Amino acid sequence: MAKTPAHQASLFDLPPVAPAHLPDGFVYRREFVDAEAEAALAAWLGTLPFRAFEFRGYEGRRQVVSFGWQYDFNRSHLLKADDIPGELLPLRAAAAALAGHAPADLQQVLINKYEPGAPIGWHRDRPVFAEVVGISLLAPCVFRLRRRTPAGFERASLTLEPRSAYLLSGAARTEWEHSIPPVGQLRYSITFRNFRS
Repeated sequence: MAKTPAHQASLFDLPPVAPAHLPDGFVYRREFVDAEAEAALAAWLGTLPFRAFEFRGYEGRRQVVSFGWQYDFNRSHLLKADDIPGELLPLRAAAAALAGHAPADLQQVLINKYEPGAPIGWHRDRPVFAEVVGISLLAPCVFRLRRRTPAGFERASLTLEPRSAYLLSGAARTEWEHSIPPVGQLRYSITFRNFRS
């Protein structure tokens, strides 16, 4: 399959967006990839061996596949996975640039497939990981964030548009949880992670 590079013009011409109502360390970028790259990626993603997400005996509605490393939620540890495919390397380079890392620093990729009606519950990514860069494909979704305070939960949200990317770092990564309510259309997310040093 031909390479599907991220849309470099958008990556470097559009400034990252950190809306005032969102947590420190949260960065959002629209049009991170162009429509042609999105279509090529979606076609390739459709060939992958997705399986239902499992968490301590619970089977989620979303489906997943990992590369580089896979986190086993049933045993709470990392397992080596297949190498990151060449189809994802240009996208990894763009994600690394957004996060201020070398591409090789992003050693883990988790791809989520959300069929209509599939959500992801409140969570914070495992502590073994540092920053998270997520890329949304095909359909929009609401990305919700919350942080517990003495007075209750502080909350924020935004719509992740197709072809957009976000970065979770700093407080947004370590203090806030995030979730996505059930989606209305097929959506893929590709999330790249580096490890804590």
